[in-house]
Amino acid sequence: MLTSTYRPPRLLVVIPVLGVTQILAWGSSYYLLAVLAQPIAADTGWSLAWIVGGLSLGLLVAGIVSPRVGDSIQRLGGRAVLATSAVFLALGLTGLALSPNLPAYIFSWLLLGIGMGAGLYDAAFATLGRLYGERARTAITTLTLFGGFASTVCWPLSALFVSQFGWRNACLIYAGIHLAVLLPLYIFAMPREPKRELIRSAKVGDHDGDAVAHPRPAGSTSLFVLITLTITISSMISALLSVHLLMILQARDIALAAAVALGAIVGPSQVGARAIEMTISRFHHPIWTKFASTVFVAAGIGLLWVGIPVVAAALIFYGTGIGIESIARGTLPLAVFGGDRYASIMGRIAMPSLIMQAASPSLGAVLIDSFGADATLAILFTIALANVALVASLYARLSHDRYGSKDL
Repeated sequence: MLTSTYRPPRLLVVIPVLGVTQILAWGSSYYLLAVLAQPIAADTGWSLAWIVGGLSLGLLVAGIVSPRVGDSIQRLGGRAVLATSAVFLALGLTGLALSPNLPAYIFSWLLLGIGMGAGLYDAAFATLGRLYGERARTAITTLTLFGGFASTVCWPLSALFVSQFGWRNACLIYAGIHLAVLLPLYIFAMPREPKRELIRSAKVGDHDGDAVAHPRPAGSTSLFVLITLTITISSMISALLSVHLLMILQARDIALAAAVALGAIVGPSQVGARAIEMTISRFHHPIWTKFASTVFVAAGIGLLWVGIPVVAAALIFYGTGIGIESIARGTLPLAVFGGDRYASIMGRIAMPSLIMQAASPSLGAVLIDSFGADATLAILFTIALANVALVASLYARLSHDRYGSKDL
C-alpha cells in the first residue's frame, strides 16, 4: 500500500504530458498505416493485405501483453511501463524502416504491438487510476480529449514526412520522436511512485475487505465478465467500421469524395461528445456514459442501414457513441471496482478488447464479401442492440448489488 505521506502530482502536470504522448503514440502506431500503407505497397510490391495485417498482428500482441502491463503498472506505477512503451515503439518503427522483406516487416509490428499494449489508452488510464484512485475519472475524461486529435495531428504529419522523405524515413523520424521526446517526458515529467505489492490472491469477485479497501458488489466476477463483454463488443464495432466505413458508404452509391466528406463527420462528433461528457460527468455515474455510448452507436448504425437521406445524422450519432465509449472504457471499471487494483483490472479488460480489434477488419471483410454491405450493417445493428441490452442488464446488476437507485 502507499504510505500516508505520498501525495499524487498535480493534474496540470500529468495530463499535458500524457496528452501529448498519447497523440504521438497513437499517431505513429494505430493510425500509421492509414497514410503509409499505399506508399509501402508501391515501394516494395508487398501485398496490401499483409501490410495492413501487420497492424492486426500488433494489436493481437498488445492484447496478449496487456494483463502483464496492468500488473506492472499496479506494482511499479506507470512511469517505467510508459517509458518502456516508447522504447518498443521506437524499435518497431526502426524495424519497419529497415525491413528488407515482409517477414522482417511483420516482426517489427510484433515489437510495435508490445509498445501499443504498454503505451496507449489502457496503459494511460491504468496509470491515472494508480495515481489518483477514484478521483481519476476527470483525468481520464480529459485525456480522451487529447487522444481524439491523434489522427487530426498525425495524418497530415505522416503525409508530410512521406512526401518529403519517403515512408522509411517517416518511420525513422517517428522512432526518433519516441526516443527524443516521449521517452524523456515519461522519465522526467511523470512522477516516480512508491511500489505496491501486487495482491494476486484478491481476484475480482473476492470479498475480503482486508485485501481490497474498496467495497465490491456481490458477484464481482460476473460483473467483470459483463463489463469486459460490453467493452469488447464496442471495440469490435468501432474497429470494423473504422476500416470499412468508406467501402460501406460507396456500396450505397455514394461517390468516394462524398464518402470521405461524410466520414470526416465522425472525428468532430467524437471530440464534441467527449467535451460535453467532461462538462457533465460529475452529475452522473459512468454506467450512464456507457449506456449512452451503446445507444448512440446502435442508433447510428441503424440510421446508416436505413439509407442515404440520413447518412450525416447516422455518422454524428455513431461518432458521438464511440467518442464517449473511450471515456466509459476507463471510468466504468474504476467506478465499479475502485482504484486499489484498477491497473491490473484494466489490463485484463484490455486483452479481449484488443484481440477483437485485431480480428475485426478481417471479420468485416468476410461479412461484406459474403453478404454485402447492407446485410453487414444489419448484423452490426443487431449486435449493437444486443450490447445495449447487456449494458441495461449491467445497470440492473449494479443498482441491485451495490448502489442504491439514488447513486445511479
